[in-house]
Amino acid sequence: MQQTIRIATRGSALARTQAAWVAERLTMHHPNLKVETHIIKTLADAHQEIPLHGFRQRGVFVKEIENALLNGEADLAVHSMKDLPADIPDGLVVGAVPPREDPLDVLVLRDEPAPLKAGIPLPEGALVGSSSLRRQAQLRHHRPDLRFCDLRGNVDTRLRKLDEGAMDAIILAAAGLIRLGLAERISARLPEEISLPAVCQGALAIECRADDESTLTLLQPLEDSETRCCVTAERALLRALGGGCAVPVGGLARIEGTALVLQGAIAAPDGTRLVREIQTGSPDDPEGLGAALGARLLATGGQEILQEMHSQRGIQDA
Repeated sequence: MQQTIRIATRGSALARTQAAWVAERLTMHHPNLKVETHIIKTLADAHQEIPLHGFRQRGVFVKEIENALLNGEADLAVHSMKDLPADIPDGLVVGAVPPREDPLDVLVLRDEPAPLKAGIPLPEGALVGSSSLRRQAQLRHHRPDLRFCDLRGNVDTRLRKLDEGAMDAIILAAAGLIRLGLAERISARLPEEISLPAVCQGALAIECRADDESTLTLLQPLEDSETRCCVTAERALLRALGGGCAVPVGGLARIEGTALVLQGAIAAPDGTRLVREIQTGSPDDPEGLGAALGARLLATGGQEILQEMHSQRGIQDA
């Protein structure tokens, strides 16, 4: 008997590509499975005129999709895991974490790369498009001469604006370009020492209802234990810092031999201060490692940066 499973996803080309990737692997492992895809518009999709750091609520890329899961309108959802808040709603669970794609940030340049300055191939005073406070803050820290403009929209929209001459460069996730078959547009990868990626960048989260044993069983072949371990540590770090799209926090974990190594960074939006730490622990306790590194970052200057940001936001919102 054929079973049908309904996937909820955003409508961007990247979101649809990621959902199609999951659907293909599900049917590869379960040949009698029929997969339906349901496109859902999220708050962030509906208001692309607002920079990511301009939203005051969390989960702006996922809330409507999670509601569809909770209401029984869909059986699973495919997210870019970096869009998933550190705490997910009761009744939902990340049922599978597939292998991670390249987690780094990359530059896409309009012209040929300039000679490296502080490790970044951009000319003096270049205008860079990005709505990510994390990316802006870290590049400002290394290159105070750079200028930035907010840039929202799908990957193809951002590339078109670059090609039309609206800016000199844009910063994107390597994973998105690779998944869309646009790896040739990558001009330069930004080393993690310069731009520590967003927590969970390059990883997918397949979310479903916690009590849906049938769907959880179907998802088991898509699980990658090493990626799950790394993103669990990164999400624990984010949770310890109370972070989201509006906070310039970076985090990246890797398993090296028998150890789990986690890097974390908090940057002031203007780039004048950057707190960066690295900590090693056991892959058996990724939650503990993330919490410990979060506490360390707060104690070494991150708390002051976050407090100033929250204070300024409170003034802006008044």
